Formats: sequence, structure tokens, C-alpha cells
Amino acid sequence: MKSLAKDTAIYGLSSIIGKFLNYLLVPLYTYKLANTADYGIVTNLYAWTALLLVILTYGMETGLFRFANREDHDAKTVYKTTFFTLLSTSTLFAVLCVLFQQPIANGLGYPGHSEFISMMAVTVALDAFACIPFAYLRFQKRPIVFAALKLLFVALNIGFNLLFLVVLNKVDVTYVFISNILATTIQTLCLLPFTLPRGGRFSWPVLDEMLRYSLPLLVLGIAGIMNQTLDRILFPYLYSGEDAQAQLGIYGACFKVAMVMMMFTQAFRYAYEPFVFAKHKDRQSVEAYADAMKYYVIFSFLILLGVVFYLDIFRYIVQRTYWEGLKIVPVVLWTYVFQGIYFNLSFWYKLTDETKWGAYFSLIGLVITLVIQIVGVPLIGYWASCGSSLVCYFVIMLISYFMGQKRAPIPYDLKCIGGYTLLTIVLLAVYYGAIYALGIQNMWAHMGIGTVLLAVYIAVLVRRDFPLSAILRRNNTLKH
Repeated sequence: MKSLAKDTAIYGLSSIIGKFLNYLLVPLYTYKLANTADYGIVTNLYAWTALLLVILTYGMETGLFRFANREDHDAKTVYKTTFFTLLSTSTLFAVLCVLFQQPIANGLGYPGHSEFISMMAVTVALDAFACIPFAYLRFQKRPIVFAALKLLFVALNIGFNLLFLVVLNKVDVTYVFISNILATTIQTLCLLPFTLPRGGRFSWPVLDEMLRYSLPLLVLGIAGIMNQTLDRILFPYLYSGEDAQAQLGIYGACFKVAMVMMMFTQAFRYAYEPFVFAKHKDRQSVEAYADAMKYYVIFSFLILLGVVFYLDIFRYIVQRTYWEGLKIVPVVLWTYVFQGIYFNLSFWYKLTDETKWGAYFSLIGLVITLVIQIVGVPLIGYWASCGSSLVCYFVIMLISYFMGQKRAPIPYDLKCIGGYTLLTIVLLAVYYGAIYALGIQNMWAHMGIGTVLLAVYIAVLVRRDFPLSAILRRNNTLKH
């Protein structure tokens, strides 16, 4: 747990700092771009980018961890095979998109901006290829190098955006994509000296074995990422109003306000995935998995409450014209909680090499997402979009839990997890009840009530699971 916490802290620091700095781009875009429809374009194309990134990595990132940790495989051979396979497929994708950029632009609804397609294709190809070297850094337990290179991208991306949008006053969506491709290219060039394959060999049998393991993860990944991004991809086609891009811009910007939860989930995932595959050799692994789940839930609810109770501050991340969409933030936060729990639960089928179950769960989630969006978006707009994600992850989280307990049972502390869940719901009910029942409009009063309620949660957390006196005694014992 100490090792996991340390790595999570380092990955988390880079993730939190990086995402926080990227937060600065949200107000920059919402204040500098002409209207909400411009941010709608950014939201739509980046949703496509996320989907393509999953397709172009086709589960090989998880496959790398799985086979590099196996005693009957040479880790360097596994890495070299994965490295050159992803390099080849990513290059082919970029070339094809550049050659057929105009037909693709026509199909996506941007016939006058085919250059968007070329820039985003090259960017996503570089990102897909870089996933494997970054995964290898995690396998080698080099979180500091990983964090430094991730922060380099953030610094470059922000720097180029400020240069184009502020200094040169190039107030055009094109320069958002130019900034991204420049930052991604420089990051990839800096990554290669640390991660070029040394030793080992390219092995077709290893590649065949990895693909048989990873391709079901591709189905899982496609369905999973579509559960996360399909709302922003389909919205322009489903929304019946004339201001579809503007509404998508509001939805996308307010979705960003809840990114604090996503930062924590992502940081935990970076540390947890290599930890699980390495810990699998240990007879005490199931207890470690159960502890990790408990602490993930505890801190997820702490973040959720913090964002909700101080939403009056977080709202200034976006321009006032976007504030009408802020009511979706609590729904998005709960979605991230369920998504993180589902990620924790997913290891039962990854460790038993039954990755087909992950594909089944994600496909079930995809059906739920599609039905709710197709029926709901024309009626209630982006409320149906965020609601579809919430229902999707809640359902597949439950299915994965019950299936996992039958096939690879882990003694999760359900009493503790349920207690914190109930406490969180009660505190949220008290908060909203006090605000709406008493008609409180003042932001300072909102935050005052929220601070008291947050202190209650922290007090329970400290008393029950992090008793300070016990921690101090343990630290003194370790010193002596």
C-alpha cells in the first residue's frame, strides 16, 4: 500500500498539476473564442480523438504489462515487439488520414476545414505510439521521468496556446489544433531517448500471443471510450435545436469543471495497473486489492464533496455564458466515481486472461448509452448525454462486481464502502436541502455550509480509517 501510495502521489502530482494547468486552457478558450459553438468544435473533435486513440493502441498497453511480467517471457522482447508494432500501425493511420482528409472532413461536418483532420490525425497517431513507451516507463517504475515528460507536454501546449491566442491574437480554432500537434511532436521526440528498445528482439509468436490477449481488450476499449465520448460525438446529430454546436460547447466546458475527479482516477490507474500485475504473484494480493478499492472510494467521495461544496469557485473556470450547464457537474462527478470503481473491479478478468468479459460489460454499457442518448437528447439535450454515462457505469459496475465475486472473489470491505456512500449522500442531501429550502443565494453562505459538511466527512474519515494518533505512533516506531 505504501508503494502504491507513493507512485500514485508522483503520478498524481504530474496529473493534477498538468490537468490544473490545462484548466487554464478552458477559460482561455471560453473567453477568447468567439462563441460557445467554437468550443463545441473543439469538444467534438477531441471526442473523436479519444476514440481513435483507443482503436490505435488496440489493448496493447495492458498486454505489455501482462506479458512483460510473465516469467516465461523476456520483458525486452515483449517491449520491442510492441514498440515497433504500434509505430507501424500509427504511421499507416496518419498517412491514410492525410491522403483522404477531405472526404473525412465532409463526413464529420467540417467540409471547409479539412486541415483539422490532418492535424488531429497526426496528433492522435503520435499519442497512440507514445502510449507504449510511456507504459514501459511505468513498468520500469520510473514515475519521475514519466511525470516530467507529461508536464513538458502540458507546458508546451499552454505556451503555444498563449502565444497564438493571446500574444499573436490569432482567435481561431485552427490554432488550438496547431498548438496541440506542436506540443505532441516535441514531447514524443523527448520521450524516445528514454524508451528506445535496447536488447530483446521483435518476435512474431509473441505478437500473435499478445494480439490474442489484447484484441478482446480493443472491443472493451472501444465500447468503454464510446461510453465516455459518444455523447459529444453524437450530440450534433441528435440534438433537434439549431444551436447544437453551442449547446455542445456549454456541455463540454461544464464537463471540464468536474475534471478534478478524473485526475484522481487517472493518477490511481497509472500506479494501480502495474502494481496489480506485479502483486498478482503474491499470496496476499486479494487483501491488497480490497484495501486499494476501499481507499479509492474514500478519497473519491472526498473529492466529489469538495467540488460540489465549492462549485461557486470552480464555476469561474468557464465564462458566464456557460454557467447554465453547471448543474450537470454533480452528475458527472458520480459518473467518474462509478467509472473508477469499475476500473478497480476489472482486474479479475484481466488477471485470469478472460478479457472477453470486459468486452461484454462494455458492450452492455454501450447499448445503454446509445438508447438513452437516442431517446433523450432530442428531448432534454445534454442532460440525457450526462445521464447516459451515469447509468451506463452504474450498471456495468454492478454486473462486473457480481460476476467477479463468482469467478475470482475478492473480500471487499462492503460495510465500509457502503457507509461512506451513505454518508456522502446524506451530506449532499443536507447541503442541497439547506440551500433550496432556505432559499440561500449568497455564494459565501453556500461555501460556509459546505465547509461544515466537508469537515464532518473528514472527521469521520480520520476517526474511522486514518486515526492520527495511530499514524504518529507507527511513524515513531519506524524511526526507531
